[in-house]
Amino acid sequence: MVSSVHPRPIQPAPLPAVAIRWLPVWRRNLRVWGKLAGPAILGNFGEPLLYLLALGYGLGAFVGEVNEMPYVVFLASGIVCSSAMFTASFEGMYSAYTRMAVQCTWESMLAAPLDIRDVVLGEIVWGATKSLFSGTAILVVAAFLGAVQSWQALLAIPAVFLTGLCFSSMALMVTSIARSYDFFLYYNTLFVTPMLLLAGVFFPLDRMPGAIQTMADFLPLTHSVALVRPLMTGIPLQAPLLHLLVLAIYAGFGTLAAVTLIRRRLTA
Repeated sequence: MVSSVHPRPIQPAPLPAVAIRWLPVWRRNLRVWGKLAGPAILGNFGEPLLYLLALGYGLGAFVGEVNEMPYVVFLASGIVCSSAMFTASFEGMYSAYTRMAVQCTWESMLAAPLDIRDVVLGEIVWGATKSLFSGTAILVVAAFLGAVQSWQALLAIPAVFLTGLCFSSMALMVTSIARSYDFFLYYNTLFVTPMLLLAGVFFPLDRMPGAIQTMADFLPLTHSVALVRPLMTGIPLQAPLLHLLVLAIYAGFGTLAAVTLIRRRLTA
């Protein structure tokens, strides 16, 4: 008698773990944020509105035009990028540190079938997502105030998300070596604040001394502004691949460093 053998059904090949296993971490943070979404959304709209009204129209009355455009139009694109930087940095430092060292949320996550890499990637993408919320809110406010000059401003949304990935990953890198909330003051004072002032957010870089322009070329926020401003104002976009490459390099390096340093910290 010939025994019949029932072959196993062919299972689809699983996706790489890195591609999907961070999603529960991102989804968990989204659900927690959703409980306080009202005040968060109000802040996303209210703060940029104050900046654009106070600086765009108040200071703009004295400045007039910058690069042949009203100052409020020039400023709006810079505020979009700086808001993405601040939002992603705050989430990757203060909020992530709270989940790691105070609430011990990461320990609970690692008790599930998750690796440290999955937790860190989920946190980085979540920080970029929050920066996307903030940047999109400012785009809406700027459009309402007439500070958006081109429909291409919609293309600025992916650039804002990439900016968020860049700064979120670098913030997680700082969090990996932080021992208290006070440590973040060093990063804010020595890195974030100089970028806000030297990356072309409030005034054109070509008015600055040559040495400062050269230094600014190495700052990620400079390249974010160089991408978003032409898309929002309709001026020609120059060297977009270079700007995308710089942001991607910062995001990639920050991610690898954050995963390595946080793994070393949590397994020491």
